[in-house]
Order: sequence, then structure tokens, then C-alpha cells
Amino acid sequence: MILGTRKRRTEKLHEEIAELGRENRERRDPETEQRILELRHRAGVQMLDQANGRPPLAEPAAEGPPSPFGVPELVPSDLSPDGLRAAILDSGCLLIRGLVSPDRAREMAADMDRAIEARAAGASNGAAAGLYREFDSDPRFQTPDRPWVTETGGLLVADSPKLMFDTLDLFEQAGLRRLLTGYLGERPAVSVQKSTLRKADPSTPGAWHQDGAFMGDVRAMNVWLSLSHCGDDAPGLDLLARRLDDYLPTGTEGAWLETQVSDTVAREAAGESGVLRPIFEPGDALLFDELFLHQTASDPSMPNDRYAIEMWFFGPSGFPDSYAPVAF
Repeated sequence: MILGTRKRRTEKLHEEIAELGRENRERRDPETEQRILELRHRAGVQMLDQANGRPPLAEPAAEGPPSPFGVPELVPSDLSPDGLRAAILDSGCLLIRGLVSPDRAREMAADMDRAIEARAAGASNGAAAGLYREFDSDPRFQTPDRPWVTETGGLLVADSPKLMFDTLDLFEQAGLRRLLTGYLGERPAVSVQKSTLRKADPSTPGAWHQDGAFMGDVRAMNVWLSLSHCGDDAPGLDLLARRLDDYLPTGTEGAWLETQVSDTVAREAAGESGVLRPIFEPGDALLFDELFLHQTASDPSMPNDRYAIEMWFFGPSGFPDSYAPVAF
């Protein structure tokens, strides 16, 4: 009875979020966007509290997506939970061409620059336009490491109510809530700590890693959305298009971080298929889970910066300990 009452309260929060979202799309308002973010956090907390057992992940399709350049690819209209699961089990990832329109992706990149400028100018200036306002989560969750995020060219999505609204709204319109709910077997939430707007300059060094190595026992799917052309003239991603069933050794010779997989270990794991460096256009997305091995693909000779959004979605039954949730 108590659980049923809690679920109804959460459903009402989702309904209020949806209604405010409709209003905000018709008439953008920074205070409404801030209110939506607060409600999404409340709903996320309730989703974690109500999680009871782990539902099974989607069954994989009998035949996985095509891999014309070594990485499985689909267009948005062909997305399905079983197709995504097949791609993950076979290649560790799925490339979605044109998840977001190129023009909209470029607009998001421009807004990212404005949000970074608002942060530099001071929170009070940014808050007026909803571009930058530090997110204040429930005290039971850890405070994000903002200095590290800033040093690596990033901005927490939750620190920009406008961009959090825009990102989740774009993903909703692209069908990702349906896709990820079907894949995870439960409605997902994103984490404040693992949702980042990233501007990578060519001097940014890459570090091979599997995110699950420092997130614990999770049920996850990352959406890495490129907001600019990258992979050749701007930093992209180096990746292994193969499924790894466990975590590789970290901190070995050649690694400069304890959580880093050395280049030698990564290339041994790649085998005959080798390391791939896809070319991304604005609006292309790469989906992968916590076992996927990848790194920023950068070279000081590249002339351009790369803009991207990295947003990790988790099933509430496998949400990282101490991370703050935001309902999707």
C-alpha cells in the first residue's frame, strides 16, 4: 500500500514535469527550467527509493545492426531495445547517425560556450538567463567535483538548467526514453556527476578507461552526442568495437592514472580489429555501457575544438552509490 502510494506520487511528479515542459517549449522561461530540474531531481530520488529487484535487460535481436566501418550503425527510425542490446553484446557500442539535426547540435554547442562564459563571469550573471546556476542536490548525495570537470574542459549539465532542459527534451523527441526504458527494463535516471558538457581542445590527452571500473555494480547506458564535426580535425573518440566481458587491468606500466588502462593493454585487447577512430558529424551519437573501452582521440596538430554532451543513464535498481539522480 505504501509502495503504491509512493509510485502514484512519483507519477504525479512526472506529469507535472511533462506539463511544465510543454509550457516551456511554447514560451521559454529560466525559472520554469529551474523548477523542472528540481522536480526531476525529486522524482529521481523517489525512483531510487522505490527500486525493488533488477528487471532483466532486453533480449538481443537475432541479427545485430550493420557495421559498415567496423562500428554498428543505425538511424533513429530503426532504433529498438533488442537491436541496441545485440549491438552492445557484439561490439560494445552502437553509433546512431543523425540522432539530432546538425543545426540543432551546433546551436547546443554555441549555448555551451555561452554557459561556460556565464560560469566564468559569476553564477549571478549566468542565473539570469538560466545558463549557469550551480545545482544543489539532496544532501544525501556527494558534491560533484566541479574543479576537475572545469579543468578537463567540461561543465556539468545540471549546472545549466537551460541545457539540461534542452538535452533531455531532444533525447525525448528522439525516442531515447522509450529505447532506454526498454533496454534497461525500467525507466532511467541520469546522474548529476556523470552528465557533462565537454569542450575538448586538441591538447587534451586521451586516457583509456571503462567507466564501470569506478562506478560500481550498475545498470547503465551512456549517450555520447557530438555537437561538432570531429575525429579528424578535432578530438573524437578512440574505441574498441568489441564486447569486453570484464574490466581490464588499470594502473599498469605506461598508465599515468590508477583508473587508466595503458595503451599497451588496450591495443592487446583490440586484437586484429585494432583501435578505431570514427568520424562524427554534429548530431551523431554513440551509445555504450560501463564495460566499453574508449578514450579521447586527440592530437595537438588538430586545428579545432570538439563539442560533445556525455550523459549516463542508469536503471534505478543499479544506480551508482552517492550519485545524485535526475529523472528522465
